[in-house]
Amino acid sequence: MENNLFLDAAFSKQTERPPVWMMRQAGRFMPQYWEIKNKYSFLEMCKTPEIAADVTMLPVDLLGIDAAILFSDILVTGEAMGGDLSFTQGVGPKFANPVRNEADIDALATDCLDKLQYVADAIKVIQQRLNGSIPLIGFAGAPFTVMSYLVEGGSSKDFKLTKLLIHNHPELAHKLLAKIAKVTTDYLNLQIEAGVNALQLFDSWALALSWNDYQEFSHQYNQQIIAGLNRTNIPVISFCKGSSVFAPIMAEAKPDVISVDWNADLLNIKKALPVGIAVQGNLDPHILYANQPVIKAQIHKLFERMRGENGFIFNLGHGIMPDIPFDNVKYAIEVVKEFKY
Repeated sequence: MENNLFLDAAFSKQTERPPVWMMRQAGRFMPQYWEIKNKYSFLEMCKTPEIAADVTMLPVDLLGIDAAILFSDILVTGEAMGGDLSFTQGVGPKFANPVRNEADIDALATDCLDKLQYVADAIKVIQQRLNGSIPLIGFAGAPFTVMSYLVEGGSSKDFKLTKLLIHNHPELAHKLLAKIAKVTTDYLNLQIEAGVNALQLFDSWALALSWNDYQEFSHQYNQQIIAGLNRTNIPVISFCKGSSVFAPIMAEAKPDVISVDWNADLLNIKKALPVGIAVQGNLDPHILYANQPVIKAQIHKLFERMRGENGFIFNLGHGIMPDIPFDNVKYAIEVVKEFKY
């Protein structure tokens, strides 16, 4: 790898500056993304390896980040299992056949890797294009988050149906989570075999859970997935909204990196974690709306706080919003790359 900064930091080695990539870096804030999106549906983009590679490469070519992340979606596993998935502009993802009872759970397939082969094909195309310049991050949605979409039928503000399931019928919730966990483990191993250099597990909606429910309905499945990966020198990043609260439990799953939301002091989290677990984050993405001197000051403030710490990857506390000015994102990355410890 020509640029090892990201992998070195993920394995808590010393780096001359923090590496940088951003969640949703190949996204809707880029005019070049819309040039592609206006020609194809979102799922067509995900399922056509050449197009997925084109989108993955946009931030590599336009922003000069230190790691690329596969262009795909966390819900492709739910679709492969039998969910009728669609994406509507301004609405987001929808499952037309939500999971509401045991028969619906029984109907979901777990032997469905063939339906995700397009992801492996995309990884191979992307790696040809990257040609060893920077690492490629693969990813999957964590079981609780994928379950919430399958049960709610789409995005939710209160996760009422999901919480009714885990509280009234915990045995059914566990049956569903176990199925998703198996598919997710197989899927991430497929990505490893196809050639990714790192993996991130996205538990986007974990913050909906209480401390005890997180342990029972999220953590144990994430732990199972990480333990089931066939990996050597491939770091795993664990991300959830709520990592500022759940980081001590997340560490028990033995990820290499915990990605931290912007509600916590990053150094305090790092100091509380076992030695050898790196942190990723945790700039509030809303700062990227601000004036450029503010962006620079906020990044430098974070870097000064983390000075002397090995195992720090710069990222946002969550993904880039679609209307953040492209020039501000580019500027933020330049600020990071000019910084030296």
